[in-house]
Amino acid sequence: MSDLTLADELALLAYDDDGTRKLGQPNFGFGLAGAVLVELTLAGRIDVVDKHVTVTNPAPTGNPVLDLALTRIGDDKPRRPKAWVDKLSKGLPDQVLTGLVDAGVLRREEDRVLLLFPRTRYPAPDGVQPPQETDARERLTRAVTGDDPVDERTAALASLVRSVQYDRKVFKDLPRAEVKARLKKISEGDWASEATRKAIEQVQAAIISTTIAASAAASG
Repeated sequence: MSDLTLADELALLAYDDDGTRKLGQPNFGFGLAGAVLVELTLAGRIDVVDKHVTVTNPAPTGNPVLDLALTRIGDDKPRRPKAWVDKLSKGLPDQVLTGLVDAGVLRREEDRVLLLFPRTRYPAPDGVQPPQETDARERLTRAVTGDDPVDERTAALASLVRSVQYDRKVFKDLPRAEVKARLKKISEGDWASEATRKAIEQVQAAIISTTIAASAAASG
């Protein structure tokens, strides 16, 4: 799998080498949905116009997950990013993980806990961290430990990690205060086009708002 999407990379970061997911729900699903929206913005397929997600180019990207989302957005009424984060998150984890399995980046293992409860894990085929995940982690580490300009894809991934509150685990070996300050700077920086920055801001707000709403509903 030569070209991983932001959703693919976020999924790899979310799983341990033994195939156990460390990023809980609903953050995982919302994060993947946000990643899809940002990826489509980077590809010039959608934009946020008057606070609503709008298709600007319906041409397929060639990626099944992205193209399904693009079609859904184009066929639906105008909706705010928050609504699309919620709608796209349903079923999205399975789509993204299946793509990674089909590409040989991960493998699927199904077993039972205590012989009773079904469990699905997604370890790397050879039991060690996939090289694609290593690359993503190295890019993120360079981004938060340096002062050099950050490329737009790495900055987008860093902003997504921050949005789903997963930065403590991704950067667990780095000084917390410095990471937090650098991530804020990256998220607010001028590393991409105006459309992409606007999408990131809207998606970040949407993920946070949707997560809070889901948590409130679960505890209510």
